[in-house]
Amino acid sequence: MYPFDFLSVGVDVSADFSWVSILTPNHKPVCKSFKMLHDDLDSLNAAVNTIKKAEESNSMKARIFLESTGIYHYPLFCYLKESGFEVFILNPLITDSTKNSGIRKVKNDKNDSIRIAKTAYTHNLKVSLIPSELVLNLRTLLREYFYFKDNRASYVNKLHKELRIVFPAYNKIFSDITGKTSLSLLKTYKSPLNILNAPRAEVISLIANCSRSGNDFAIRKYNDLIQAATLANAYGVNLESSLDIIQMMIESINFFDDKINNIILKITGFILKHQDEHFIKQIHLLKSIKGFGLITAVTIMCEIGDFSAFKKPKQLYAYFGLDPSVNESGKFKGTHNSMSKRGSRLARRALFYVALVSISGSNNPVLKDFYNNKKETKPKMVALGAVMHKLCNIVFAVLRDNKPFVLITPEDHRKAYNNVSLVA
Repeated sequence: MYPFDFLSVGVDVSADFSWVSILTPNHKPVCKSFKMLHDDLDSLNAAVNTIKKAEESNSMKARIFLESTGIYHYPLFCYLKESGFEVFILNPLITDSTKNSGIRKVKNDKNDSIRIAKTAYTHNLKVSLIPSELVLNLRTLLREYFYFKDNRASYVNKLHKELRIVFPAYNKIFSDITGKTSLSLLKTYKSPLNILNAPRAEVISLIANCSRSGNDFAIRKYNDLIQAATLANAYGVNLESSLDIIQMMIESINFFDDKINNIILKITGFILKHQDEHFIKQIHLLKSIKGFGLITAVTIMCEIGDFSAFKKPKQLYAYFGLDPSVNESGKFKGTHNSMSKRGSRLARRALFYVALVSISGSNNPVLKDFYNNKKETKPKMVALGAVMHKLCNIVFAVLRDNKPFVLITPEDHRKAYNNVSLVA
């Protein structure tokens, strides 16, 4: 007697088609694995009919298991759900763990669908939840946001490189060479020689209007600019191709800035439209944490999805890939264990950014002191990882208690805890 009373349907999803395998509880195939085309309604209907016939012939309900593929599995999930089946999403890390169960190394879509179907017959199998339409919309926009951010960064690096050839000292004049003032100067005058030949009052006026920092600031920047342009005229290589590339880089950076700003507007629009939903209220709770902004808060919440799935902070660590890897065998225990990095890459990226903000300036003195103390005995990146752990604890506590973040020192926290203990 087998402990399971359902047919397992494993679906290996790709962009244009999926392989489907149907197994009984004793891992016997009901029929040959077959291909289901995503752009052919007849093929999709035939797959549904095959699964329903398998249910009738075996007097068992079917449960369909899809491996999460980022985007391709979602339309198929909705179609199969609407066809009346129980459909579940599996984390690829779970199915990957069964890849080496056989002696032979066989990797193809057909065998992957069989492996997924077998994985379903696992006790305490954890399945992922399909996010709401709101979360999916925000998540899609965020992926494009980070895509444009990364592309922008690559063009900024190229701009730095070309300026070192043509205008060696320019990078030291402005803290951000992609700021409005800097890009306006480069776009208007195009070369160091043009800056030297331009009327003084005209350049100062441009700097003052773009920076909005007053005439004294504009004059100081103008003097720095003339000094750098003089050096470039003597030392820089005035290549026409480099000057053209600089203008191309500026156009590309402006293009990505427009796209990024447009995405932020769309994200803000979704938040305003659904401001009464619990998920949006959770985003506002995260924004109350020192160092969190709109994008970081939305990113963390979109990666978490349904917070009710997390009962302990350690589960959140693991989901974000912040938990330490373990390397043990027999009496050997590895001591140089790093983050597992098996969870959400975007969540780690957002937490890393918040950690950097938290340890700089006076944004979060508690975390800054914690980082400085850790740094005395640990490497900087290890200390920063510890700050990310602390932030993960804060995120969990804020969402669990459903209350905005309040910055308190460890001493005050201990006093409050002791007072509560005495009352109890």
